[in-house]
Amino acid sequence: MIELSAGDSDAVPTDARDGVDGLDADAPRIVSVSDLHGYLGDARRALTTLGDHPDYDPLVEADDEGRLHWAAGDESVLVVNGDLVDRGPDNEGVIELVERLAREAPPGHVRVTLGNHEWGVLFRDLVNWEAWFSGQRTDAERRQLCEAVERGGLVAAYEGYNFTYAHAGLVTDYEAADLNDRLVDAALELRETVGASEDADTQRRLVDDYRRVLGLGRQSGRGFGAGVAWLDFQFLPGNAQPQIVGHTRQDEPVQKGNVVCENVIRANRSADGGQAVLVETPESLVSLARTGDGGVERAEFDLPETTH
Repeated sequence: MIELSAGDSDAVPTDARDGVDGLDADAPRIVSVSDLHGYLGDARRALTTLGDHPDYDPLVEADDEGRLHWAAGDESVLVVNGDLVDRGPDNEGVIELVERLAREAPPGHVRVTLGNHEWGVLFRDLVNWEAWFSGQRTDAERRQLCEAVERGGLVAAYEGYNFTYAHAGLVTDYEAADLNDRLVDAALELRETVGASEDADTQRRLVDDYRRVLGLGRQSGRGFGAGVAWLDFQFLPGNAQPQIVGHTRQDEPVQKGNVVCENVIRANRSADGGQAVLVETPESLVSLARTGDGGVERAEFDLPETTH
């Protein structure tokens, strides 16, 4: 369950774990997509938008069997902004795709943030998700996911150039490194009790002890008091720390002041097109979205007036 190995390295270096400035690369573009939710075909249509637009080099390329492989060298970072699984028909396929890209890309160039559905694997006794992929994971797979956090393969947040990437975001300011350290601490504690008699009690305690990272809020977990994997976009004010988030469904990428929400795949499941990625450079933020005829449409977003 989501090993997220980092190429030939057992662990992502701490600097590379937390943000693009920690990479040994010359200003790589950051490509992000969120809430793949087991929809492998839609994930493919989103990730191939760059190669199908005349102004962009491809992020991935397909082999003779149609499998996507990393094609961007050290010139790109891919941020999968939470919620790889549940809802769709091919959870294993999405995980396999992301893990393959993580192995093939240079260490630290594929980053995955903790979504509330990865959260549901770790803290399964706190939600009733037995019918979903996340709720059916074994204790061994839960430990494996804890180890992915420890290695830096799964993080709470990632610092881009002008925005911080997190699945749901926070109202108050934060540093990605701090949240990631706290997520590691929680995962190490949880791993020691997975499958033991104190497992459920440990889950409850950790969610309370690490509220900014793991906390459940009001209104089915998404309201006031929610942590970085759970907060609904409606509760993020426009003057919050600049963030790129997923979690809350949108028809197209939406900007509200300093905050951009990129969760578009589920809302476009019944439409032709709509799958999209965001592309951030030091100077710009744009979306590349599928059109109904299979083309790619580019849209620009405002950079925040103040950066983090």
